[in-house]
Amino acid sequence: MNKLLYNGVSMPQFGLGTFLVAPGESAYDQVKYALSIGYRHIDTAQMYKNEESVGSAIKDSLIPRNEIFITTKQIIHSSLEKMQKSFDESLKKLQTDYIDLYLIHWPNHNKKINQQTWAFFESLYEKKKVRAIGVSNFQRHHLMDLMETAKIKPMVDQIELHPGLNQAPLKGFLDSQDIATESYGPFMKGGIFEGTYHEVLSAIASKHQASIAQVVIAWGLSRGIIMIPKSVTPQRIKENFEGQFLNLSITEIEQINQLNRGKRVYTDPDNNAWSTYID
Repeated sequence: MNKLLYNGVSMPQFGLGTFLVAPGESAYDQVKYALSIGYRHIDTAQMYKNEESVGSAIKDSLIPRNEIFITTKQIIHSSLEKMQKSFDESLKKLQTDYIDLYLIHWPNHNKKINQQTWAFFESLYEKKKVRAIGVSNFQRHHLMDLMETAKIKPMVDQIELHPGLNQAPLKGFLDSQDIATESYGPFMKGGIFEGTYHEVLSAIASKHQASIAQVVIAWGLSRGIIMIPKSVTPQRIKENFEGQFLNLSITEIEQINQLNRGKRVYTDPDNNAWSTYID
């Protein structure tokens, strides 16, 4: 199942997240196993400090580079020289000469700094060092500010999105702009296994002889959202992979939509602590 970005790049709609996966053996084994059972989209970030382990696993998988979609994210807002150095370090760690999707990880609180960073991203895209460019944790106002000066619209916005925060208003805006929506944290830090969320999701799961995690993955994919659940356990990695083949009814999808409470379990983008401009 692929998502066609507006620039014509085909991106696997399902992939593997590596947030909070420790560098070294843990990240290496996670990615190597995932690739062995069919994953072809790996999401990492400079902030995760596991790019080197991810790169080694991809290389050792012996799968041709053009068959694997690699996403990474730039954490710094800085001078062009420092941003270029950061990008080059990601290429080296990932053992590749291009990135499939490069994202601004967090918005700066100064729109002019975001605009400057985005101009650097556009230059990478124009030089064909990246196949697609986008943002992460950008809300509608961040995107509107960015597009005041952008020559190229973001192709993807990766945001916190799960049954407790279904992001319908933001997704509606992204759809109107032909920007793909990507979810991180789909399991709500375990919140989907508790209270009302568990009650509704487990009832749907039992009908399909599936797991709650698989139901959430299928729900996101059915809405056209790119899903990148994370696990380091082989059994769960495989279970998540099989979730992409589950088909939910329109009624079931709406039942899950009704679980929305505007509930964040990750950082508020408007109050994030990782947007400082580094001299």
